[in-house]
Amino acid sequence: MTSNKPVVLITGSGGQLGLSFRQQENSFTQYHFIFAGKSMLPIEDAAAVDEFFAHHKIDYCINCAAYTAVDKAETETETAILINSVAAGSLASACKKYGAAFIHISTDYVFDGQGTVPYREADTVNPVNAYGASKLKGEQLIAAVNPAAVIIRTSWLYSSDGYNFVKTMLRLMASRESINVVNDQLGRPTYAPDLATAVMQMIAGNDLSGGLYHFSNTGEAISWFDFAVAIKEFTGSACVIYPVSTAEYPTPAKRPAYSVMDTSLIQQHYSMHIPHWKDSLNTCLQLLHPA
Repeated sequence: MTSNKPVVLITGSGGQLGLSFRQQENSFTQYHFIFAGKSMLPIEDAAAVDEFFAHHKIDYCINCAAYTAVDKAETETETAILINSVAAGSLASACKKYGAAFIHISTDYVFDGQGTVPYREADTVNPVNAYGASKLKGEQLIAAVNPAAVIIRTSWLYSSDGYNFVKTMLRLMASRESINVVNDQLGRPTYAPDLATAVMQMIAGNDLSGGLYHFSNTGEAISWFDFAVAIKEFTGSACVIYPVSTAEYPTPAKRPAYSVMDTSLIQQHYSMHIPHWKDSLNTCLQLLHPA
């Protein structure tokens, strides 16, 4: 039986953000959700995307699909561009053609990290790695083909699902006496369920004005070391955490030293309350590390 509810398509449904949208179904029962992984909807195939939209009446498309292997992107640049740029443009184009609202998730890595105050949406972009460049190109393609699209940049995404910093820290703290964590890259974490809830609230409010927004959890800017210490304190781990510089922990892809984003625009426009990063971290750790 065909549902008369508005249809929300989630691409990249197997990733940590896509899985966080699955948790929204019970809270937003006025919508019918379609969760599309790679097998159902290969977004890099423009013809398949068009065919999918032609056969399904999509009202909202939330693009959680992304190539997120930041270090691998330095050598797998073509793949990163295909998924993060070309495919994102194809989805935006299909949404415009078939009358669906398009919401795309981007990244703080579009900035070079030379800033000292939280980045606003209109600030100059200048990615320092291939991943950031591929995501910026995606933003630009989307804006060109579908000006009504909503683009949300987020940072330091984690959840109880998938691969992320929090789960890595829990694993290392459980298996090692000490670990080294970078102390000179500043940002703000984002709990994926908080972002998923925010996006659904934006949709439910019937005020999806196109444009660019920043979203992360609120609170003071922290380093990865600070983040790790907070995890240690919550779990009561005996593991010793040592701060190290980025220079002491080289990676194939350069990381921005400062990627704190100003979230005031999305909070004001949508009258949105965004939880403090410590509160959301505690929520996540209660799932991953029950007392």
